[in-house]
Amino acid sequence: MNRTDSPTYRSLNTYTKLMRAAESVTSRVHRVLAAPKLTISQFGVLEALYHKGPLCQKDIAAKILKSTGNITLVVDNLEKIGLVRRERDSEDRRFLTIHLTESGTKLIIRVFADVEAAIVAEMASLTESEQELLGNLCKKLGTRGGRIPT
Repeated sequence: MNRTDSPTYRSLNTYTKLMRAAESVTSRVHRVLAAPKLTISQFGVLEALYHKGPLCQKDIAAKILKSTGNITLVVDNLEKIGLVRRERDSEDRRFLTIHLTESGTKLIIRVFADVEAAIVAEMASLTESEQELLGNLCKKLGTRGGRIPT
């Protein structure tokens, strides 16, 4: 058997292509975050709050796949520049909910539209059926063929 025919080679080659494509597309899409001086994590927090409404930091972390410690720092920085505010629960003072400010809402509406346009432009290199297939393959890979990852 030729080395390039081996399951190991095919798996490694496919993984490399997947990671390079993901990094390349992500890099191009996230260039639109440079002008408003947002990090990818800051954009993720603002986007989660915009689409889901006020959330606690734990829920934000789960939504954007970051640690709660990382989210604390990101929220601190967003609060310093007036894009979010923390609100303590009146019944449980330990519980904080993060809200978008008016400035934060205006910014995420504008920036999200730019990110959305960049994503659409990136995906335009694939046909509709290729996009559908890629989405299904990524979902299958992400869930290990429907099995819960261990």
